[in-house]
Amino acid sequence: MSYLKIEDLHASYGNIHALKGINLEVNKGEIVSIVGANGAGKTTLLTCISDLMSYKGSITYNGQTLNSKITPDQIVKLGIVQVPEGRQISSELSVLENLKMGAYSRPKGENAQPDIERVFKLFPRLEERIHQKGGSLSGGEQQMLAMGRAMMAHPKLLLLDEPSMGLAPVVVSDIFKNIRLLNEEGITIVLIEQNAKMALKNSNRAYVIENGKITLFGDASELAKNEEIQKAYLGG
Repeated sequence: MSYLKIEDLHASYGNIHALKGINLEVNKGEIVSIVGANGAGKTTLLTCISDLMSYKGSITYNGQTLNSKITPDQIVKLGIVQVPEGRQISSELSVLENLKMGAYSRPKGENAQPDIERVFKLFPRLEERIHQKGGSLSGGEQQMLAMGRAMMAHPKLLLLDEPSMGLAPVVVSDIFKNIRLLNEEGITIVLIEQNAKMALKNSNRAYVIENGKITLFGDASELAKNEEIQKAYLGG
């Protein structure tokens, strides 16, 4: 049984039909990448999974059908946590305060300190800047903070939207190293990424989305060899 299964998913912004019958499966423990150009529908797909917009079709997670009766905060409590495009951290709050915000869905009074220490172990730079405001961090540090904030919610399925956007290559390598470490801890990951080369290199399987439709899918290493993919996304 698939951990996440999406069937015939349609979503629109007014008259714009953004997703046109998406079918997609993610197995437990995988890293699955969704690659495609700007405007292809990648972020819309994650928005639907997080129940942040209305859609038609079926989304099943861990055997449970997600629908309009399940609110976005309940989605988080189920273990589906999204790191949004552009980080969206609170710039006026400190690193520590941002992390504590990530624990809002957990039982009141639960000790968050062990998880804060876990985040700092994964991202030592955040501990060095624990009292700095989020807005004063570099782009890479803000991405680490956004991922750390997500970890505070105890994700089982982590949705990453463009984690490498606007970052220097050396920082991108660090971010992907940490994505692999999170996966090794047992977190299933869906990765939206324009950097197709890094996405395919670090994924088990991948889907290519174009104009709201899945056009190719399969083993990530095999897709990386595909001539169409190389021409369109890998500079081949």
